[in-house]
Amino acid sequence: MNQYHQEQIEAFAAVLRHLSSNPSARHALLAIGADYLSFREEVASFLATHFSQVCTQTCYQNRLSACCSREGIITFFADIVVNVLVSDVREIENLISVLHKPNTGLKCVYLTEAGCRWKVKPIVCEMFLCAKAKDAILAPNSPLQREWDMIEKKRRQYTWPDQPVVFDRLEAYFIELGIQSPLMYLHNSPGLLRVKRKAGLIK
Repeated sequence: MNQYHQEQIEAFAAVLRHLSSNPSARHALLAIGADYLSFREEVASFLATHFSQVCTQTCYQNRLSACCSREGIITFFADIVVNVLVSDVREIENLISVLHKPNTGLKCVYLTEAGCRWKVKPIVCEMFLCAKAKDAILAPNSPLQREWDMIEKKRRQYTWPDQPVVFDRLEAYFIELGIQSPLMYLHNSPGLLRVKRKAGLIK
């Protein structure tokens, strides 16, 4: 098992343990992430309406796209928290089971013929549009391009720590419990820590 898989297994396990031993924590965490989950529904609806056909053909049928490449995704700790919150234990155990298996293919271990195994995909995966998809759907200065630009702007309000954001709050919640993970990028990444310092959020 490689480090990429091990870090995610440990993060999933930590969130599952906390929720199983503290049932009320689910409600507290869902309250923190409520607006973000609404945003994800907005993104999913936009992509399903405008990109479903081209992305299904490119990624899942022809497998030509660079997206979903083997171990090429970035998973934030908050991605894992959100996915656990909206999934049942069996679904999360299936993800952990997949991570225990060697990935001998060229694609992400989570990718199946029917799409991603995650119920709420990592935000980096959800927001990735390859050049072929963009060229096919998002004409420059079109209403759809402007709508996508607004979605990108909203994404930063939840993930980019130049202001208090949900991803930071979810990491902090678990850090206060004594839980640490390399996937807590908003508290570990030198680049994101510089963003927070520049914004005056930390010293």
